[in-house]
Amino acid sequence: MIELLLVGIGTGNPEHLTLQAIRGLNSADLVLIPRKGSDKADLADLRRSICAEVVTNSATRVVEFDLPRRDRTVADYRRGVDDWHDAIAKVWSDTIRSELPDGGSVAFLVWGDPTLYDSTLRIASRLEPAPRVRVIPGITSIHALAASHAIPLTDIGAPFLVTTGRLLRDAGWPAGVDTLVVMLDGDCAFQHLDPAGVVIWWGAYVGMAEEITLSGPLAESAPRIIQARAEAREAMGWIMDVYVLRRTGG
Repeated sequence: MIELLLVGIGTGNPEHLTLQAIRGLNSADLVLIPRKGSDKADLADLRRSICAEVVTNSATRVVEFDLPRRDRTVADYRRGVDDWHDAIAKVWSDTIRSELPDGGSVAFLVWGDPTLYDSTLRIASRLEPAPRVRVIPGITSIHALAASHAIPLTDIGAPFLVTTGRLLRDAGWPAGVDTLVVMLDGDCAFQHLDPAGVVIWWGAYVGMAEEITLSGPLAESAPRIIQARAEAREAMGWIMDVYVLRRTGG
């Protein structure tokens, strides 16, 4: 029997790990670190450094494997993602079977929290044979962003909505809510909104040493954010960012 331990590790800062996460990693027989190609080598490096710092159990092995890339030429976005997840699940299954032929516990280090805008649980559901899954929550980029800007996510008596850049671009600002948290936005969808009365709090590499944050009225901040984002992506080879939009009524 395989136990799959999905450990939320926060946003790249080893100090974001909870005691539960550290104990979970040290309880595993195997920790798997995915390699996502040279353009995202920093992500594997961060996982390695976290393991080197907190995994003190000599019986816990750390093994790396190559992660399949998504075919972005597939016109049907959902089908392309499903095919990609199937390919990842096969690599997971093959690696676990090879490294733990007699069963045991295997841990994955998951950015942020495994339950929020992460596909790890969906991939885990495809594994054969089905493992027993345990989730350890982690600090999300949403919470780290709000902390960096020292802002509350909610206004008094009002909700906020977590959405994606794709949905914001295609459907516009959702009705009935004044505060949006936007993730997975590779095209800066905020630039297509009417900026009147909107404030933005943006951050890239939140929680990491490379963290960049900008904020202010959307009309003034959008060009600065677009430029900063492009420069950071060019320098790092990849980018992870998140932002909050709020209608102030002004």
